[in-house]
Amino acid sequence: MPSSFMNPNEKVSILLCCMGNICRSPTAEGVLRDRLHQAGLADRVHLDSAGTHDYHVGKAPDVRAQAAARQRGYDLSSLRARQVTRQDFQDFDLVLAMDTDNLQSLVRICPDDARQKVRRFLSFSTRYHDQDVPDPYYGSGDGFERVLDMVEDAVAGLIEAVHKGNIRTGG
Repeated sequence: MPSSFMNPNEKVSILLCCMGNICRSPTAEGVLRDRLHQAGLADRVHLDSAGTHDYHVGKAPDVRAQAAARQRGYDLSSLRARQVTRQDFQDFDLVLAMDTDNLQSLVRICPDDARQKVRRFLSFSTRYHDQDVPDPYYGSGDGFERVLDMVEDAVAGLIEAVHKGNIRTGG
Protein backbone atom coordinates (compact mmCIF):
# COMPACT_ATOMS: atom_id res chain seq x y z
CA MET A 1 0.00 0.00 0.00
CA PRO A 2 1.48 3.42 -0.88
CA SER A 3 2.44 5.83 1.86
CA SER A 4 0.51 9.06 2.29
CA PHE A 5 0.81 12.19 4.35
CA MET A 6 -1.45 12.57 7.36
CA ASN A 7 -4.09 15.19 7.73
CA PRO A 8 -2.51 17.83 10.05
CA ASN A 9 -5.38 17.36 12.54
CA GLU A 10 -5.29 13.55 12.54
CA LYS A 11 -4.00 11.70 15.60
CA VAL A 12 -0.67 9.93 15.13
CA SER A 13 0.92 7.15 17.16
CA ILE A 14 4.68 6.93 17.63
CA LEU A 15 6.77 4.13 19.17
CA LEU A 16 10.39 4.91 20.10
CA CYS A 17 12.74 1.93 20.26
CA CYS A 18 16.19 1.07 21.56
CA MET A 19 17.67 -2.20 22.79
CA GLY A 20 16.52 -2.48 26.42
CA ASN A 21 14.14 0.48 26.74
CA ILE A 22 15.89 1.96 29.77
CA CYS A 23 18.16 4.66 28.30
CA ARG A 24 17.59 6.13 24.84
CA SER A 25 13.97 5.34 24.00
CA PRO A 26 12.50 6.35 27.38
CA THR A 27 14.60 9.52 27.22
CA ALA A 28 13.13 10.24 23.78
CA GLU A 29 9.63 9.44 25.06
CA GLY A 30 10.01 11.78 28.03
CA VAL A 31 11.41 14.64 25.95
CA LEU A 32 8.84 14.20 23.18
CA ARG A 33 5.96 13.97 25.66
CA ASP A 34 7.09 17.19 27.37
CA ARG A 35 7.63 19.08 24.11
CA LEU A 36 4.30 17.92 22.65
CA HIS A 37 2.58 19.24 25.76
CA GLN A 38 4.40 22.58 25.43
CA ALA A 39 3.41 22.78 21.75
CA GLY A 40 -0.25 22.02 22.47
CA LEU A 41 -0.05 18.79 20.47
CA ALA A 42 -0.18 16.22 23.27
CA ASP A 43 -3.77 15.24 22.46
CA ARG A 44 -2.81 14.50 18.83
CA VAL A 45 -0.07 11.96 19.59
CA HIS A 46 -0.22 8.54 21.20
CA LEU A 47 3.31 7.87 22.41
CA ASP A 48 5.19 4.90 23.85
CA SER A 49 8.66 3.37 23.94
CA ALA A 50 9.89 -0.21 23.84
CA GLY A 51 13.01 -2.32 23.55
CA THR A 52 13.92 -4.78 20.86
CA HIS A 53 15.19 -7.11 23.61
CA ASP A 54 13.58 -8.25 26.87
CA TYR A 55 16.54 -7.46 29.15
CA HIS A 56 14.80 -4.92 31.38
CA VAL A 57 11.04 -5.50 31.01
CA GLY A 58 9.13 -3.83 33.84
CA LYS A 59 12.09 -1.76 35.04
CA ALA A 60 12.30 2.02 35.33
CA PRO A 61 14.72 3.94 33.12
CA ASP A 62 18.40 3.80 34.09
CA VAL A 63 19.08 6.09 37.06
CA ARG A 64 21.72 7.94 35.01
CA ALA A 65 19.23 8.59 32.21
CA GLN A 66 16.71 9.83 34.75
CA ALA A 67 19.26 12.11 36.42
CA ALA A 68 20.41 13.64 33.12
CA ALA A 69 16.81 14.15 32.01
CA ARG A 70 15.84 15.67 35.36
CA GLN A 71 18.69 18.20 34.99
CA ARG A 72 16.93 19.44 31.84
CA GLY A 73 13.44 19.36 33.34
CA TYR A 74 12.18 16.01 32.05
CA ASP A 75 10.64 13.39 34.33
CA LEU A 76 11.13 9.76 33.25
CA SER A 77 10.26 8.19 36.61
CA SER A 78 6.84 6.82 35.64
CA LEU A 79 8.08 5.01 32.53
CA ARG A 80 8.62 1.24 32.53
CA ALA A 81 10.47 -0.89 29.99
CA ARG A 82 8.65 -3.25 27.70
CA GLN A 83 9.56 -5.25 24.63
CA VAL A 84 8.36 -4.52 21.10
CA THR A 85 5.66 -6.89 19.86
CA ARG A 86 4.43 -7.67 16.34
CA GLN A 87 1.16 -5.96 17.29
CA ASP A 88 3.05 -2.68 17.72
CA PHE A 89 3.54 -2.53 13.96
CA GLN A 90 -0.23 -2.49 13.54
CA ASP A 91 -0.91 -0.12 16.44
CA PHE A 92 1.66 2.58 15.66
CA ASP A 93 2.01 4.87 12.64
CA LEU A 94 5.75 5.30 13.20
CA VAL A 95 8.21 2.92 14.81
CA LEU A 96 11.44 4.84 15.31
CA ALA A 97 14.76 3.13 16.00
CA MET A 98 17.55 4.81 17.92
CA ASP A 99 20.33 3.11 15.92
CA THR A 100 21.16 0.86 12.99
CA ASP A 101 21.22 -2.37 15.01
CA ASN A 102 17.77 -1.75 16.45
CA LEU A 103 16.47 -0.62 13.06
CA GLN A 104 17.58 -3.98 11.64
CA SER A 105 16.02 -5.85 14.58
CA LEU A 106 12.73 -4.04 14.02
CA VAL A 107 12.74 -4.74 10.28
CA ARG A 108 13.36 -8.45 10.98
CA ILE A 109 10.25 -8.79 13.15
CA CYS A 110 8.07 -6.33 11.26
CA PRO A 111 5.27 -7.66 9.04
CA ASP A 112 5.94 -6.87 5.37
CA ASP A 113 2.90 -4.60 5.11
CA ALA A 114 4.18 -2.33 7.90
CA ARG A 115 7.84 -1.88 6.88
CA GLN A 116 7.26 1.69 5.72
CA LYS A 117 6.48 2.62 9.35
CA VAL A 118 9.98 1.71 10.57
CA ARG A 119 12.45 4.58 10.42
CA ARG A 120 15.52 5.93 12.11
CA PHE A 121 14.66 8.38 14.92
CA LEU A 122 17.35 10.82 13.83
CA SER A 123 15.79 11.10 10.37
CA PHE A 124 13.88 13.97 12.02
CA SER A 125 17.06 15.66 13.22
CA THR A 126 18.64 18.68 11.57
CA ARG A 127 22.07 18.30 13.17
CA TYR A 128 22.46 14.50 13.38
CA HIS A 129 20.42 13.30 10.38
CA ASP A 130 20.78 9.56 9.70
CA GLN A 131 23.25 8.98 12.53
CA ASP A 132 22.86 6.57 15.43
CA VAL A 133 21.95 7.72 18.91
CA PRO A 134 24.83 6.07 20.81
CA ASP A 135 23.98 3.72 23.64
CA PRO A 136 25.26 5.38 26.84
CA TYR A 137 24.63 2.32 29.05
CA TYR A 138 28.22 1.05 29.21
CA GLY A 139 29.90 4.40 28.70
CA SER A 140 31.08 7.01 31.11
CA GLY A 141 31.28 10.77 31.10
CA ASP A 142 28.73 12.78 29.18
CA GLY A 143 27.04 9.95 27.23
CA PHE A 144 23.59 10.66 28.65
CA GLU A 145 24.01 14.39 27.96
CA ARG A 146 24.97 13.63 24.34
CA VAL A 147 21.88 11.43 24.00
CA LEU A 148 19.74 14.29 25.29
CA ASP A 149 21.32 16.73 22.81
CA MET A 150 20.54 14.39 19.93
CA VAL A 151 17.05 13.58 21.19
CA GLU A 152 16.10 17.24 21.69
CA ASP A 153 17.18 18.04 18.13
CA ALA A 154 15.23 15.15 16.59
CA VAL A 155 12.19 15.87 18.77
CA ALA A 156 12.06 19.42 17.39
CA GLY A 157 11.90 18.03 13.86
CA LEU A 158 9.38 15.37 14.82
CA ILE A 159 7.09 17.95 16.42
CA GLU A 160 7.29 20.10 13.31
CA ALA A 161 6.37 17.08 11.20
CA VAL A 162 3.40 16.27 13.47
CA HIS A 163 2.26 19.89 13.44
CA LYS A 164 2.38 20.06 9.64
CA GLY A 165 0.98 16.58 9.09
CA ASN A 166 4.25 15.52 7.43
CA ILE A 167 4.25 12.10 8.98
CA ARG A 168 4.20 9.33 6.42
CA THR A 169 1.75 6.61 7.31
CA GLY A 170 1.01 3.29 5.75
CA GLY A 171 -2.44 4.45 4.66
